[in-house]
Amino acid sequence: MDNPTNLEKLNSKVMQIIQDYNTFKEENKELRTELVTLKSENQIKDSEIEKLREENVMKDLEIEDIVEKIENMLG
Repeated sequence: MDNPTNLEKLNSKVMQIIQDYNTFKEENKELRTELVTLKSENQIKDSEIEKLREENVMKDLEIEDIVEKIENMLG
């Protein structure tokens, strides 16, 4: 009786499908968690970039003010 019956073949295939489903379900869960983490990190980086841009604008204004004062002193 080395030849499996059709029912045994079907059962084997169904079990494999269930196993694959559970594997994909777990992988999907992990990917969703990673996505949430990456979105959060991205938001933090975007905030930091915006803060640095604002600081850069303020430094540019300070430099312009200093150059204007120097020009007034020299001329």
